[in-house]
Amino acid sequence: MSHIPVTLLTGFLGSGKSTLLTQILRDPRFSDTAVVVNEFGEVGLDGYLIEHASDQIVEMTSGCLCCTIRGDIRQTLLMLYSRQDQGEIPMFSRLVVESTGLADPAPVIHTLMSDPRLDRRYMLGGIVTTIDAVNGEATLETHPECLKQAAVADRLVLTKTDLVNDPISAKDVKALKAKLHALNPGAPVFDRHDPSFNLNRLFDTSLYNPQTKTMDVRNWLNAEAELDDSDHHHDHGHGEHAHHHYEQDPHDVTRHGTDIRAFTLTFDEPVQIETFGSALEALTLTQGANLLRLKGIVNTADRPGRPLVIHGVQHVFHDPVWLDAWPDADERTRLVFITHGIERKTLDDFFKAWIRSANGDWR
Repeated sequence: MSHIPVTLLTGFLGSGKSTLLTQILRDPRFSDTAVVVNEFGEVGLDGYLIEHASDQIVEMTSGCLCCTIRGDIRQTLLMLYSRQDQGEIPMFSRLVVESTGLADPAPVIHTLMSDPRLDRRYMLGGIVTTIDAVNGEATLETHPECLKQAAVADRLVLTKTDLVNDPISAKDVKALKAKLHALNPGAPVFDRHDPSFNLNRLFDTSLYNPQTKTMDVRNWLNAEAELDDSDHHHDHGHGEHAHHHYEQDPHDVTRHGTDIRAFTLTFDEPVQIETFGSALEALTLTQGANLLRLKGIVNTADRPGRPLVIHGVQHVFHDPVWLDAWPDADERTRLVFITHGIERKTLDDFFKAWIRSANGDWR
């Protein structure tokens, strides 16, 4: 595989995306990065982008390449790949797409997943969402698109914490972090102004690591993140009750203003590929819009010892990937869901019913 991982940088208007992007552009560690900026973004990267450059590709002093989207993102990404192939621009090993602050992230993800020409050249590396520490909680409560950006992220970055300098505001930031963790427990929350903040953590989200030429499924799934010390069930071994308390605790922050859920389902018995595929197809046809994101590793009866890795956003799925071996000792099917309005038990019952029917058990 020589796919270039694409990181989607998203976040609400004024949440600090462009400042974070500028920080990346100035860092020599990311000199082999190409950046594509939606030209409707709120600022032009502190003047970094020269809007009237004849070919719309600008090479930064750090070596990064910058390009504004003019029209279809497909054409922009294909043009960049083609020009590096022909030696017209420097080679790049990662690409960052900054989306507009009002955008639902799903369409860009769908483009990367479903266009066969892009699929041969790029892969979705991860989603990074910026949240303004000062106005973030109010924005989450009043703008559903911001909530969705945070819910589907692999990494959450708090910005403007340097403006928080009184105990009441600090308490608000702590509450915001708790809300983000409850909304999306699989995504680490970083503080951009923390001295220990490492930009590398924004890019270690990909299933495939181009440097080591290996699949990092365990890190990518991050299913264990949901089973931390706050889990009242302490069911660390199985994940079967992960987040069950989020659905029942009336005081939980996720119950206020959102029906977004995050949970992991596990199944002990191997499943038939055809059965699992039919179940997924039925689910996406009926609930595609509410299936915000699904990552999983599947133990199939058809290929024992060779798990199947799946990744979907709403109704669109990446081509599945077969691994040569299990990444760890746990060889059960694990499905990590982020949903809107779909309860954990509903999906657990749904998949178990398909598995039972495939085994001839129609109870």
